[in-house]
Amino acid sequence: MPRLVTITEHNVEDACRLTVRPEQEKYSSPVAWSLAEAYVQPEIAWPRLICEGDEIVGFLMGFFDIEWDRPDDLRSGLWRLNIAADHQGRGYGRFAVDAVRAEARRRGREYVYTTWESGADGPEEFYLKLGFRPTGETSGGQVVAVRPAD
Repeated sequence: MPRLVTITEHNVEDACRLTVRPEQEKYSSPVAWSLAEAYVQPEIAWPRLICEGDEIVGFLMGFFDIEWDRPDDLRSGLWRLNIAADHQGRGYGRFAVDAVRAEARRRGREYVYTTWESGADGPEEFYLKLGFRPTGETSGGQVVAVRPAD
């Protein structure tokens, strides 16, 4: 059964070694980059490792209560998702999305958002299968999508 693990000085190097499939690299940021962003935005970033036993199989970073277009438009959701190349297709991505949804519910949020870049090897189909629907917005050239947190 997968579980979430907080990133610490004991596992950060192993976390930074996690890689996705080569064709997916253009659609995801390296874990080290995500951790740097989390470090400078600790009030909104929620980075976690996905582990199966003692093995790191993925990384997720949620975001909570970022100001979107207006001060009264606070959003939460999945900021980053990296599943190790040799562990894809085993449900770890779904587990990550469900973990962010659960944390959003715990914090009283009704919806979770994510973004993706469209492309042949991109994650669009994955997110659509998990119930995300495009909002019609874009962010940094990426599709913005939303789904209920419940």
